[in-house]
Amino acid sequence: MLSWKRVLRPLTAVLLAVGIGLAPAATAHAAAPSSGWNNWSCKPSTAHPRPVVLVHGTLGNSVDNWLGLAPYLVKRGYCVFSLDYGKLPGVPFFHGLGPVAESAEELDSYVDRVLATTGADEVDIVGHSQGGMMPRHYLKFLGGADEVNALIGIAPSNHGTTVHGLTGLLKYFPAAEHLLKTVTPAFADQIAGSPFLTELNEGGDTVPGVQYTVIATKYDEVVTPWRSSFLDGPNVKNVAVQDLCALDFSEHVAIALFDRIAFHEVVNALDPANATRTTCASVFH
Repeated sequence: MLSWKRVLRPLTAVLLAVGIGLAPAATAHAAAPSSGWNNWSCKPSTAHPRPVVLVHGTLGNSVDNWLGLAPYLVKRGYCVFSLDYGKLPGVPFFHGLGPVAESAEELDSYVDRVLATTGADEVDIVGHSQGGMMPRHYLKFLGGADEVNALIGIAPSNHGTTVHGLTGLLKYFPAAEHLLKTVTPAFADQIAGSPFLTELNEGGDTVPGVQYTVIATKYDEVVTPWRSSFLDGPNVKNVAVQDLCALDFSEHVAIALFDRIAFHEVVNALDPANATRTTCASVFH
C-alpha cells in the first residue's frame, strides 16, 4: 500500500504549480526585458529600495532557475536581476560548474553593475543551492558585506553535501576524485569537508551587517543531510518549508522552481517589516 505522503505529493505539486499559473506564454517571455526581469532601466521604488539579484544553482542558468520566482517578485514591485556564472568552455546552458571562489568574483562584478545602473546603495541576494552558498564567499572575502543587505538561501549547500554518504567513497577512488576536481570544480568544492568549505565556514558562518535567511526542505535529496543548509549566527533565520506547511513535498529542485511556500517566505525576508505568516494557503497569494 502506498504511504499517504506518496499519494499526496503529486497533488501538492499541482497545487503549488497552480499558484504560479501554467500558461506557457507567460513563462516563454518571463526573461524578456518588458516583463521587468533583467530590465536594466528598472529603478527601485521607495517600498522596495534594493534590487534583488538571483543566483542560480549548480547546472542551472539565469533563466530556467527563476521561471517561477522572478515573475513572482516582479509582480510585487521588485527590480529583479539574474546572472550566469561558473561557465565551462564548451558547456552551454548548464552553468555554475567552475571553482566557487571564481564564481564569487563574477557575482561581485555583477552586483557592482546592478548598483551602478540602478543607483541603489545595496542589493538583496536570493540564491538556490550553490547560489545560496557561493555569495557567502563574496560577503566574507570580497567586501560584499558593504553591498548586500540580505542573503536568502533556498536549499543552499552551506556546509556541503554527503550525497547520502556517497562522497565518503571518493577516498577509495582517487582517480574519480581527481577527475571530479578537474572537470567540475564546483562539485568538488561542495563536498562536505572540502578545503573550500572549511575555509568558508572557519570562524563562523556569517559576517556582521548582513541578514541571513535559509529556506530548506526536509525532502532534499541533493544537499544531505538537509539540515546542513542551515547557518549559525545571531543574524540568521532558518526555516524548513514543511514546518510552514506540512503538505509541502518539494525536494531540492522544486523548492526553487515553483514552491509558493518558499516564495512567500522569500518575500518575508526581503521585506520583514511587512511580513505575513506563511501557511499552506500562501500558494494562492
